[in-house]
Amino acid sequence: MKRSLSTIAACSAGLAFTIAVAHAQEPAGRRARLQDIRTAGGPLTDAVVPNAPFTADAVTTVTQTLGDGTKIGPFVEIQKNSHVGVRCKISSHTFICEGVTIEDEVFIGHGVMFTNELFPRACTPEGGLKTEADWSVVPTRIRHGASIGSNATIICGITVGRFALVGAGAVATRDVPDYAIVAGVPAKVVGDVRDREDFSTLATGMAAP
Repeated sequence: MKRSLSTIAACSAGLAFTIAVAHAQEPAGRRARLQDIRTAGGPLTDAVVPNAPFTADAVTTVTQTLGDGTKIGPFVEIQKNSHVGVRCKISSHTFICEGVTIEDEVFIGHGVMFTNELFPRACTPEGGLKTEADWSVVPTRIRHGASIGSNATIICGITVGRFALVGAGAVATRDVPDYAIVAGVPAKVVGDVRDREDFSTLATGMAAP
């Protein structure tokens, strides 16, 4: 037992040292920006949100738009030229890239990945690293009230319909109809949320027809 505790203590000390070194090597400007976000919800120029949860009205946005009452979990990245509506919940470790529009009252689970290019390459045919000038954003839209399960991947260029549900771990490669439940790789329709939920009682008044 003593040996095990000693091993744990040594590992903990090593981890603390590694974190300290990484922090020391981080550029001073980035440390300052992250500290600003931690303490005051500063500009999301890097779109890195290390603290959770916070309400979007405490944040000054730059080229992203975050709606009032939206909560963002830890380790979420929201890139420029994206939009998140009001009263959304964005769970931890999610990546929302440029070109993604998330409408109001949408739930995004943990570790959800969005994409914005169908044929990505690191380099141009001439061998140079690609820049923003070398590619075009393919937009994606998540409609009002939809839910995206944890670890789902949303391939760009599609629309997830109103109140639709994308199952955990699914890979959505085509449009998801309003109210549909989709699951699997690639995601396929497996049900309808209206069979499981009473939409007549929704506070938003966006009841199913």
